[in-house]
Amino acid sequence: MRAGLFSIVLAASIAIGCGPKPLRLTLIDASVQRPSNIAVYFTVETSDGEPVAGLTAESFRIYEDGQPVSVLESKQTILNPEVAAAHYTLLLVDMSGSVTESGDVPVIVESARAFSDRVQKFQKVAVYAFDGSSKIHPISGFGSGAGIERLASFKARDPSTNLNGAVVEALQVLSRQMASSSAPLTFGTLVVFTDGTDRAQRVPRDKLHEQLDMYDVDVIVVGVGAEIDSSELASIGRDGAILSKDRAQIASSFDAAAARVEAYSKRYYLLGYCSPARAGRHVLRIETTAQGATGAYEHEFDARGFGPKCDPTRPPSFSLKRPKRVVLSR
Repeated sequence: MRAGLFSIVLAASIAIGCGPKPLRLTLIDASVQRPSNIAVYFTVETSDGEPVAGLTAESFRIYEDGQPVSVLESKQTILNPEVAAAHYTLLLVDMSGSVTESGDVPVIVESARAFSDRVQKFQKVAVYAFDGSSKIHPISGFGSGAGIERLASFKARDPSTNLNGAVVEALQVLSRQMASSSAPLTFGTLVVFTDGTDRAQRVPRDKLHEQLDMYDVDVIVVGVGAEIDSSELASIGRDGAILSKDRAQIASSFDAAAARVEAYSKRYYLLGYCSPARAGRHVLRIETTAQGATGAYEHEFDARGFGPKCDPTRPPSFSLKRPKRVVLSR
């Protein structure tokens, strides 16, 4: 029923005087179902793109045709996103000769385990290793959380560094996992740890960036060591690059990456409510205020056939695997 009954009609934001910049709300997908269920999956960020986490159902104000909708009447609630969306993170760890012979393996293993334990609370995590070989090596499967200690005994098949090729193959692995999910909406994040630059030259730079453009996933790079090329790693880590020349920063850099993935996980909200409308087309407006700033968006829905006995916790009827995000408020 979603198709044809839900259409975006206005992008809106609120700014008051010279105060804080408005929040940015980005629509992922929306669902309209009888008897009168409306559910919206979206992200909330600051105008600078920083995630806004910790909002509750009461943090959002709902209006239909300019009139406030009673919280009690609408039974508005934050649904568990897992009923509609699956989020996957692939941690790709450089285990080339410069790493395995460096003495840093124990801290890398512990850092990878801590990363997985933290992110696994919000997403399904897999760990893969790469060296100079043409293929990446599975260490721990999505959602298993087991086997990361195998990194401690990993022996590089080829001591070179196939960074570009490993990123390309990791994107493919992550994409296949997303496609295999039964969830209507799927999202992926690739986190790459390396202590250097691409040495194997199996995949040219332009081919790598062509592949990065092709896959709709977030990419974060953790680069630690004297040999890292900061500008190149920053160009790969399009959604974040945590870089340091000091190898003593390995653990803290992994932790910063985990914190970033966790924060981005918490920016997603699945808001459901029961509409009081019973016929016709209506304009829904959702507002929220956080950190002294306010954001809002409006869209139109069709209440044809609406009636009583709505359960706002009912799973929404999302039908897209990876919809393009629509920025509704800037």
